Amino acid sequence: MPIVQIQTVDKSYGGSMVTVQALSGVSLEVEAGEMLCVMGTSGSGKSTLLNIMGTIDTPTKGRVWIAGQEPSTLPDTALSRFRNQTIGFVFQSFNLIPVLTAFENVAYPLLLAGENRATRTQRVMDLLHQVGMADWARSYPNCLSGGQQQRVAIARALVARPKLVMADEPTASLDHQTGTQILDLIQQINTTYQTTFVLATHDPLVASYATRLIRMDSGRMVE
Repeated sequence: MPIVQIQTVDKSYGGSMVTVQALSGVSLEVEAGEMLCVMGTSGSGKSTLLNIMGTIDTPTKGRVWIAGQEPSTLPDTALSRFRNQTIGFVFQSFNLIPVLTAFENVAYPLLLAGENRATRTQRVMDLLHQVGMADWARSYPNCLSGGQQQRVAIARALVARPKLVMADEPTASLDHQTGTQILDLIQQINTTYQTTFVLATHDPLVASYATRLIRMDSGRMVE
């Protein structure tokens, strides 16, 4: 069974006076282990599509299944638990918590999940080693470069061992060399652990790493 199934999804914003149609009739399946790239210009609907796949937004019409679960049927508490256990997020702006160290930022999803201290410590340090940030575990985000912050953000996205990782413009705030290093790291994780990645971008470099590419244009999907 595909890890993501999207069936004839529309998404609109606004009220009776002004309505913005962000998605129109989008249907998509994502297989486990894929590295899918959703490409399009600003306003094409790619970020809206990622938000719906990440269960942080809901469709106006249509149905969505993630890892066999239909998120729209879950109450808020169950949805939050499902999202924390199933989906990881990597953002363009890193979204690290400035008052927490790199270690604490990565550990935060496990703290929310109620994991014990020993499990948190072991898993966080294993991931920080994997992304090359173990020596900066006690550093705060403002002491790290953009590339280092994105490595910490990737570790945070993976720490709960999600089946699916959503990455919205993951290299847009990075220079070309650092962006390439981050994409190499994402590709390594995808290949080694068969973690499914969905990346939204307008950058051909990001698209070159994908196992499949789809394009969005004015809220519609073009394979």
